[in-house]
Amino acid sequence: MTSATRDPRRYLPFLLAALSMIGPFSIDAIFPGFPDIGRDFGVGAVALQQLLSVYLLAYAVMSLFHGALSDAYGRKPVIVIAMAVYTVASVGAALAPSFSFLLGCRILQGLCGGAGIVVGRAVVRDTMHGEEAQRMMSKVMMIFGVAPAIAPIVGAWLLGIDGWRGIFWALTGFTTLLTLGVSYFLVESHPPAHRTVFRPRPLLRGYRAILSDLPFWPLAIAASVNFSGLFLYIASAPHLIRDLLGLGASGFPWLFVPVVSGMVAGAFVSGRVAGRASAARTVSWGYASMLSSCALNLILAVTLDHPRVPWSTLPLALYGCGVQLAFPTLTLVLLDRFPEQRGGVSSVQAFGSLILTALVAGVLSPALSDNMLTLAIGATTICLIGLAAWMWYVSLERRRLARAKAGAASSVVSQIERNEPG
Repeated sequence: MTSATRDPRRYLPFLLAALSMIGPFSIDAIFPGFPDIGRDFGVGAVALQQLLSVYLLAYAVMSLFHGALSDAYGRKPVIVIAMAVYTVASVGAALAPSFSFLLGCRILQGLCGGAGIVVGRAVVRDTMHGEEAQRMMSKVMMIFGVAPAIAPIVGAWLLGIDGWRGIFWALTGFTTLLTLGVSYFLVESHPPAHRTVFRPRPLLRGYRAILSDLPFWPLAIAASVNFSGLFLYIASAPHLIRDLLGLGASGFPWLFVPVVSGMVAGAFVSGRVAGRASAARTVSWGYASMLSSCALNLILAVTLDHPRVPWSTLPLALYGCGVQLAFPTLTLVLLDRFPEQRGGVSSVQAFGSLILTALVAGVLSPALSDNMLTLAIGATTICLIGLAAWMWYVSLERRRLARAKAGAASSVVSQIERNEPG
């Protein structure tokens, strides 16, 4: 069966979910291997944290170009080439003779790892609209939500087979299969007639137009900040699991299973209410869930004499649920502001989101992960910033609608006056 006759949406949820898993696997799967990597290369905890930070920074910078490249050359070629290069970088990481070489491979992984999720959002919007698009985005995020729970478990299991290098060999195998799968099953959704020219000046003009759109900012901030509150706990996982909770490498599921369970539940509910509940209501439900999680974490951090499972991690299920309730709707509203530049909008939003997650991993996590109370305060502050951004967007929309109604009323009055006899 050729790509011309293959249903372009049949395999889309699975392909996009698999592409979305690259990020969580690249981050979470190596956590159990941190002590062995540090011992093999003689580096400490601060240096090991850079395996996460350099990946995220490279991911963020390149995310500015993935969408624009897909707008110019098509969605499929960009994803296929990025996944192929990521596979090569994973081989290099598995064979790394030094820590600096390993960091270089992580940078290369970061440059390619974001292509799937950035371009994938544009593919969803290319092929479907309205509640169908929300259901697809929710379905993808529900499948994607399993990745953070599987990754550290798989990483810990691989340590017993081939040490930390086996983790990168597993990433090599996964992305090799993914590259082949995308090459065969993904149908190009952005035809040549709709493509733009990839040149620096038009690209900068396009980004300038996106950044000058006032409603873009609160939407982008809300979409990015929401996950960052949850990512604060994820980035702190090695210290939280080993030091605060006193668990070994097998203890990572105590953190990730509640997070992922909540994310899967939130994505499922988001898909079920698509077309039945308004965007404002769905996002409001998301914030209600996230703030409930923050309140429980603060209470437990103050009342428990020391962190313990499952109570210290269980409320994160509510946070994950809230993130997934709000994120698909926020993303679709954001993409719809620029129908001709969906790839570019996705790139700009992803860049901001990843810069923020890199700061969370490199700055906030080391500063706040000494105890559960500071982690809870940090996550609550981040969540409140997201809520303030969403309220800002709602206020802008209300003013826009009020101006539109006033303009329509004025137009009707003028029409009546013109039709009245002199």
